[in-house]
Amino acid sequence: MSENRAQRAVLERLFALQDTKYRAFQSKLMPTVAPETVIGVRTPLLRNLAKELAGTAEAADFLRVLPHAYYEENNLHAFLVEKIRDYDAALAETERFLPYIDNWATCDCFSPKVFAKHKDELLTPVRRWLLSEKLYTVRYAIGMLMRHYLDADFRPEYLAWVADVQSEEYYLNMMRAWYFATAVAKQPDDTLPYLTERRLDVWTHNKAIQKAVESYRIPPELKQHLREMRIRA
Repeated sequence: MSENRAQRAVLERLFALQDTKYRAFQSKLMPTVAPETVIGVRTPLLRNLAKELAGTAEAADFLRVLPHAYYEENNLHAFLVEKIRDYDAALAETERFLPYIDNWATCDCFSPKVFAKHKDELLTPVRRWLLSEKLYTVRYAIGMLMRHYLDADFRPEYLAWVADVQSEEYYLNMMRAWYFATAVAKQPDDTLPYLTERRLDVWTHNKAIQKAVESYRIPPELKQHLREMRIRA
């Protein structure tokens, strides 16, 4: 099957799964995505389709087609890459796809399973992604640090990597705040100095505290301490 035929065949299947009410709902959550590029397919259905297509010639042809026109095509692309079992192949496809991610939802739902088994090797591309000029590539890198390196594989310098990211972009600083809020819950001793010593920009500092206070993983006494660290405008 040619790449164009594969793309048309996938689009037909996506539109067959369309839910117009969900399309309207999802579009409101993604103001950076043009509504006419959203089909309206629920994520479990997209994942089921990826499971069905994974490893087929049709999937291989579809993965070669970039950029995609529709939001759901991008998510399906991400879910197909997630199913690649070879680390080097999954990394290559990830790096090929990252420049085309244009929204927080696609960025945050995408995590190849094989990465969890290659955390030492993954740090090299994560460092490279953090230096990217692409907003969602940097957001993705921070997401990888949050997903894979805040538990047994944590090292304090990872906090500095995220703190050193400088941006005025809302969707990037929101991910930085989310990262630090999660780090407060999982690695409080190393993370709290970033807040007590005000090492972050004011917006990210306050947003990280807000998200930490909303977390069920943080005890009440620490939440009160965090509230007292808010920077008043």
